[in-house]
Amino acid sequence: MIKELLTIAALSSCLTLGLQAEAPANAKAPSAQTTAQSATVINLAGKQRMLTQKMSKEVLMVAKGINADVNSASLKKTVALFDKTLKGLIAGDASLNLPATTDKDILAQLQVVSDLWTPFKASIEKADLATVASTNIALLKNMNKAVGMFAKAGGSTLSPEMAKTINLAGKQRMLTQKMTKELLLIANGIDVDANTVAIKKTAALFESTLNDLIAKCKKDEIKAQLGVVSKLWADYAPIVTKADVSEASLKSADAMNIPLLKNMNKAVKMYEASAK
Repeated sequence: MIKELLTIAALSSCLTLGLQAEAPANAKAPSAQTTAQSATVINLAGKQRMLTQKMSKEVLMVAKGINADVNSASLKKTVALFDKTLKGLIAGDASLNLPATTDKDILAQLQVVSDLWTPFKASIEKADLATVASTNIALLKNMNKAVGMFAKAGGSTLSPEMAKTINLAGKQRMLTQKMTKELLLIANGIDVDANTVAIKKTAALFESTLNDLIAKCKKDEIKAQLGVVSKLWADYAPIVTKADVSEASLKSADAMNIPLLKNMNKAVKMYEASAK
């Protein structure tokens, strides 16, 4: 199945073309974005953080032989979506409802992300687990920095509180994949001690943020969706907090992490819609 990952190269290389884009001379300031556009930008930029962890998890799942065919196919889609969205955040993408970014500081940060993405994508394509393990956090952190910049800029059209909430809820999606990635790093014998510490911190952050979102939520339908997430988390938490890498637990993790992600993503979309 590792060989199947090499087929990602053909797909992702064409997607990468034209990644860099310069702001036009007559570009408008970020505040020209509508409330709806700002909410979408923060949501999709935030989703990129999750995708850095999801693709890392998927390559580790394939290497471990866990549902390898499905995870290999999903990995190709994850790589393609990250690439497409990064291009869209820079130059705009009508299919994603993304306006072009015109803020020079945000564009500079997205260029940093682009520069990190190129070699990281190559390590994914080669199933170079050691490199994926050592470089995924840098890509995540720099994408997170860009999200923070988008959220700050979005505060001129959204309320600062809503911009922050969409950002934090979006970050929860990333944490579902980060903790699963850390579990798979342990299972693959990569930096076991460090990742055992990291997974406990990731799980604790997910739980505390979820509880905070629930406590502060004023919309019944969103609170109900966060309740769905909470129930799914109650089932998944014991596996990650104990860093249980038994065969049965790894199969359960493979089955549980995506419903947790999807339902958290549903909550984020509800926050986004409420801001429009």
